[in-house]
Amino acid sequence: MKALVPTGDPDEPVTLAEVADPEPGDGEALVKVEAFSINRGETFKLERPRPGDRPGKDVAGRVVRAAADGTGPAVGARVVGHPMWGGWAEFAAVPADALAVLPDAVPAVRGAALPLAGLTALRLLRAAGPVLGRRVLLTGASGGVGHYVTELAAAAGARVTAVTRDAGRARGLVRLGAAEIVHDVADADGTFDVVLESTGGVALPLALARLARRGTLIWFGQASRSPVTLDFFDFFAGPESAAVRHFHYLDADTRLGDDLAALVRLTAEGRLHPEIGRVADWADTASALVDLRERRIRGKAVLTLVPSEETTGGTRS
Repeated sequence: MKALVPTGDPDEPVTLAEVADPEPGDGEALVKVEAFSINRGETFKLERPRPGDRPGKDVAGRVVRAAADGTGPAVGARVVGHPMWGGWAEFAAVPADALAVLPDAVPAVRGAALPLAGLTALRLLRAAGPVLGRRVLLTGASGGVGHYVTELAAAAGARVTAVTRDAGRARGLVRLGAAEIVHDVADADGTFDVVLESTGGVALPLALARLARRGTLIWFGQASRSPVTLDFFDFFAGPESAAVRHFHYLDADTRLGDDLAALVRLTAEGRLHPEIGRVADWADTASALVDLRERRIRGKAVLTLVPSEETTGGTRS
């Protein structure tokens, strides 16, 4: 089959190649991939690929071989899935418990935009606890995760202050429910019950200083790629009884498939709107990766292996 494999070249991070077909394990289904999305974090990993690396964690398609152990969707089911590797290919082996059925109301392009960013947002908000009536500060809000966090948190009753430097992206975040937009953490007004921090560098200590009494800062990324220095003497002199915790989206008590199903349901009901900035043929994956890395794509980038019912330009699906 054909698959995208890393090159180590930052100007052309992946290339199409012939590889062996995947051999699903007993608890895995074989999915014919119709669309996949790419994530900015994946662009960083492609800078120093390891031998045998096969990237790709967000896929949508159709089950062509059900899991041998009888779990998961049946043959022919339209699905969205979250394999740990190998999704940028014609076929992918996906754990049955990391699959959710896609209803006809959700096109493959929209489904493919859900897994990594949507799962991160959903589980991040669960880690934050109830947000009804609480002030939430979100850094790095213009990325895929930020869009989902903004819409989900606002729908749950939070007052979201989103940090983004891009005026165009700010308008999109307001449409998704952000109550306030600031261009720098230092511009945020007042204190916050919850701070969701994803940029690292100088932003993290500034965000920490915005915590209210007994507030919680959850650190879930380092998009700036700059080291973080925290002065805990400043912390002790700041918000009383505040907490700082690290977050990783795979450390959860719920199954990936169940959480994917929740995201699919919200999307089908029109309560969650994947922000898709580019839809293109998968032959254009290398250029899309470069543009995503350089922040030239708003929201998610989705690549298709079959003709898409979605537009090929920027969309708000």
